[in-house]
Amino acid sequence: MNTLGYAILGLVAGRSRTGYEVSRAMQRPLGYFWTARHSQIYPELAGLERDGLLRSRVVPGPGPRDTKRYSLTRKGKAALTDWLASPLGEEPAKSELMLRVWSLWLLSPDQARRLIATVREDTLEALAQTAIEREGFSPGVATTDLSDPEFGRWATLQWGIAHREALLRWCDWLLQRLHESEESSP
Repeated sequence: MNTLGYAILGLVAGRSRTGYEVSRAMQRPLGYFWTARHSQIYPELAGLERDGLLRSRVVPGPGPRDTKRYSLTRKGKAALTDWLASPLGEEPAKSELMLRVWSLWLLSPDQARRLIATVREDTLEALAQTAIEREGFSPGVATTDLSDPEFGRWATLQWGIAHREALLRWCDWLLQRLHESEESSP
């Protein structure tokens, strides 16, 4: 099974969800660290159901068609827990931002500053959004009970905040270097 399948099983393990709800959860909160397109999710749901890892029941939908609500099967929970307990593979090192920074020297100082300033502004916006999400947690509820599905949501939110705070510090550092470099140029 691919990682998307495990991501979906993890989402459905906490509570049953429709395909639309899975898709929305892939945007936020999972979108902070894992993404999938709508066109990837529905075929994966069908495959997980076909393999007996999920089951669905038809419920009335908001539109002209009924909706499927997916829940985890025993086989699905076993597959998910086996995967969770398995050794972690190497994290992908892809970053479009770092790829651009690698060749930052090709840009004019203004272009380089604009690029990094945009990343900084986007990071501030994302931090503001995570602050709103953090307010959605009751004090102590999600942070103390590891058996509560909310604990994982809280832990990943904390990772997202720390990651964005570090990115913000890095942007400030790089903007300062770009400024100093321009001041020292003839």
